[in-house]
Amino acid sequence: MSRAPRTPEGPRISDGTPGAPGEAGAPNTPTTSGIARTPGTAPAPEATPSDTSGISGISGTSGTPGSLPVLAEVVRSGFVEGHHRGSLVVLAADGTVELALGEVATPVFPRSSNKPMQAAGILRAGLDLAGERLALAAASHSGEVFHRDLVQKMLVEHGLDAGQLQCPPDLPLDPVEAETYLASGAVRDRVTMNCSGKHTAMLAVCAQRGWSTESYLDPGHPLQQLIHSVVEEAAGEPVAAVGTDGCGAPLMAITLTGLARAFRSFVLAAPGSAERRVADAMRAHPEYVAGTRRPDTWLMREVPGALSKMGAEAVQAVALPDGRALAFKIDDGGGRALGPVLARALGLLGVTGPVVTRIGTAPLLGGAREVGEIRAAF
Repeated sequence: MSRAPRTPEGPRISDGTPGAPGEAGAPNTPTTSGIARTPGTAPAPEATPSDTSGISGISGTSGTPGSLPVLAEVVRSGFVEGHHRGSLVVLAADGTVELALGEVATPVFPRSSNKPMQAAGILRAGLDLAGERLALAAASHSGEVFHRDLVQKMLVEHGLDAGQLQCPPDLPLDPVEAETYLASGAVRDRVTMNCSGKHTAMLAVCAQRGWSTESYLDPGHPLQQLIHSVVEEAAGEPVAAVGTDGCGAPLMAITLTGLARAFRSFVLAAPGSAERRVADAMRAHPEYVAGTRRPDTWLMREVPGALSKMGAEAVQAVALPDGRALAFKIDDGGGRALGPVLARALGLLGVTGPVVTRIGTAPLLGGAREVGEIRAAF
């Protein structure tokens, strides 16, 4: 369908509701690097810890969460009916910031985008994983049969059983697989939960090292302390906060810039290092990282050397083999905006082709036919 004209959002009102005119529809301004930037909003009178305007090398929009730039628009029947705001950072091959939109120096919970770092921590602790097993340790798998089968095999190989997993019982993450699973009469199960590969690997290294397998999710556990260090080292910054992820594992908060740096460090790590082993396993076996119907899989399969991992609450990180990288978060957690924003960001990195079009296609339906789209707005 043809693209609807972007419309200004209207004036900002006194209760802080987003709506600064021109953010979504202002023309892009090219930089010397050729990457388009969206002009920022007026700075707050007094800088806050989340401001990026004073950080060397970073430009773009900053300010309070209510002034985050629109990264995606929801267009139905030619009418812009909604917006998804967020923050995004793009790094050049040398690690410098090429583009910063929103709050890229404010800590966020990367959610499952932290999994490569958790897997590297597991390797550093001494567990010898490779191939599909290592990819599954860094996965948010779809719960397809081959995922569940490999989790069961890994449990047996390390003398464990599913009852020791402390991730919650769940249905397959992939909706197509979930329908088949339920139709077979199966019920929610810990092995089916998308983080079961990571939990199995965590249990396995704890059993190997003689560490407690009952408290393996405690932030003070030796494994979690090691993972904490790996996250800080990869991100190049201290962990700002520790929370609990949806699977129950400790979750370390870092900035989006730190997240992009971490992915960059994994693709550039020395061969044989824990970080490079994780990156290589994920890129060689992307279907075990995600699933057969998932953008992470498509991207890593079709773009040579790309490392990609999404996280809940609409977080995404990608690194290319030459060190270029990106990370973003949709502020409202709207996962439907992930694909269009990712495709646009990949385009800024010069990545094109059918896979980018496929990832960026997000149609809206009306009466079971396409009547609109979710599209990038930067």
